[in-house]
Amino acid sequence: MVEKEYAVDEVFGINRDLPLNYVERRSADLVLVANLARRQHLVIYGSSKQGKTSLRKHCLKDDDYIVVHCSNKWSLDNVHEAILKQAGYEITVSKTLATSGKQKIFAKIKASFFGSEAEGGAEAERSNEEGLTTAPLELDPMDVNDIISALTNISFQRYIVLEDFHYLPIETQKDFAVALKAFHESSDFSFIIIGVWLEKNRLSVYNGDLTGRLLPINADRWMRDELEQVISAGEALLNISFTKGFKNELLDSCYESVYIVQETCHQCCLREEVHRTQQEQREIGNNVNCSEIINYVVNQQGGRFNSFLTQFSEGFQDTTLEMHKWLLYPILISDVEHIEKGFRQAEIRNILQQTHPRGSELNSGNVTQSLQSASSLQIKKDIKPMILDYDQTNLRLNIVDKSFQIWLSRQDRNELLDLVGLPLS
Repeated sequence: MVEKEYAVDEVFGINRDLPLNYVERRSADLVLVANLARRQHLVIYGSSKQGKTSLRKHCLKDDDYIVVHCSNKWSLDNVHEAILKQAGYEITVSKTLATSGKQKIFAKIKASFFGSEAEGGAEAERSNEEGLTTAPLELDPMDVNDIISALTNISFQRYIVLEDFHYLPIETQKDFAVALKAFHESSDFSFIIIGVWLEKNRLSVYNGDLTGRLLPINADRWMRDELEQVISAGEALLNISFTKGFKNELLDSCYESVYIVQETCHQCCLREEVHRTQQEQREIGNNVNCSEIINYVVNQQGGRFNSFLTQFSEGFQDTTLEMHKWLLYPILISDVEHIEKGFRQAEIRNILQQTHPRGSELNSGNVTQSLQSASSLQIKKDIKPMILDYDQTNLRLNIVDKSFQIWLSRQDRNELLDLVGLPLS
């Protein structure tokens, strides 16, 4: 008899909670834990669905941090207001204009902050003979110094987690990179910034003063033995074992994507009618086709990927050069191994000069401008999760959704080229 039963949905697949078969990685978990005590800013980056949020949930307790989920509609003042709200403030708009031109805000502590007997007093606290009295703070939401003062007034000591930082408009990301320097120099508050990109020093590119003041943690990389541990941990919880052939084919075909591993194992369990922990140890995988299951998993997102191709190819507006459409050309004609490595700016320029209708008229500026706006375009088109990202440090266009890579490897490329109006290869 097994000691405890688990539902297959609790073990394999993607869900809101931390997966029961979570595996620590030396390159991510140990680095994060080792640096938490230093109270410095941390940047967790990597491709979509590679375990960035799970890493945070695993390494910190719930009461160690507050979480702000970033929006593609926010400017810097919205980010600051969201931080204050999560820290315990209620925000109302003042009639006073700040020097930034924005309306000031009143920040008032929620009643629950001081306990059930409090009346929801304010942020500027002072003691007198009658006890604690409070008054709302009037703040400029664009002024990082006002935000620091407000957090200091409530003795705030938790980490501030900014999830989905990549969804913020690029200008807001740049503005926050400037604000982060002030947070670093004028306070002890620590941020954990989580974003989908492969560039180690993304925020330092936006603000060179942050160089050496941020610790980047690469959550993208999964070694084969770590993915094997993910499978083994799930097998132990469900009292099953996948056949050696199934596991090897999955690990050979997953492109180091923990999402593909989790979802494929989940689907295999369902097809073998394993819904809960088995009372007797059972081997599964003989009666299913691993490649077919991977196809099923990636094709579930086929509609999203097709939509991405058409929306991205349209660009911001109609233009003569149609550069965003042509940025897709090197991706759609290359093999998956090449796609996995990314495309250097010079390589893209050379390919387009040979194939674009304007050919030799294209210059480096045309290509660079379109590459640098790739993220902005996806944010504007509300493409979630993001698929392309341009690394301005290494001048490389990267695919940051491994499922898209696998999906591409299993598509008729000429059909995709025709879909976006590019010449067939």
